[in-house]
Amino acid sequence: MKTIAHISDLHFGCIDEALLAPLKNSIDAIRPDLIAISGDLTQRARVHQFKAARAFLKTLAFPQLIVPGNHDVPLYNIVARFFWPLRGYKRYIARNLAPLYADFEIVVAGINTARSLTIKDGRINDEQIERTREMLCAYDEDIVKIVVTHHPFDLPEGATDHGDIVGRAKRAVQRFATCGADVFLSGHMHQSHIGSTALRYGDHGESALIVHAGTAASLRRRGYQNGFNVLRVEKQRIAVEHHEWDEPKKQFALIAVRHFIRSDKGWVA
Repeated sequence: MKTIAHISDLHFGCIDEALLAPLKNSIDAIRPDLIAISGDLTQRARVHQFKAARAFLKTLAFPQLIVPGNHDVPLYNIVARFFWPLRGYKRYIARNLAPLYADFEIVVAGINTARSLTIKDGRINDEQIERTREMLCAYDEDIVKIVVTHHPFDLPEGATDHGDIVGRAKRAVQRFATCGADVFLSGHMHQSHIGSTALRYGDHGESALIVHAGTAASLRRRGYQNGFNVLRVEKQRIAVEHHEWDEPKKQFALIAVRHFIRSDKGWVA
């Protein structure tokens, strides 16, 4: 079994500092094989925010796979936004915008969905789709295959802005399904959610899970508690734990677990 801690939307520059030590302590206690961080490490892509994010990530002594979010692209510096939109991210966080983690049980592929031409929306282009598909196809079908993006492939209950779904989502899902994609991890919505590609996109082969993490430590909670997810991954079973901030106890607490098994139709509850 592999354990993945999935955190998202830290938003350094608009962060609840009191949550950082408890977040680190929780992750240390979980001892994940991998930390998947699905974007928006900063609030406004400023150097001091990237430095603060980097300093925190260095305290987490586990392998990390990180992708940028739309907030990691400068908003007000128009020249930087259009000519070198992810310069700060690549300098202080990670140079690789298509990171890959793989072992004998899981393969995790990251995709950059942040774009200069939009304020908050994201997209995947055809080159990214085919490159990620090739990565997934290179591994045996018995290995659990996971894709990490900032922008989501599904909407949580009550969300109405379909523009929040990553551009070319349906094409990406269909192409990745041909190589056995099992799970899509994302953030952006600041709300925890679990969906399925079958419900969102119909029958395209085996159904994959779509898992959103809320904001781990930002003050921009949008009416939800800060939290993160943990995935316990086996070849035939996946458990998704939701950990949420408990204000009276001043710690993150496990509040829900959902279990899924691999069937002939894909992943089902």
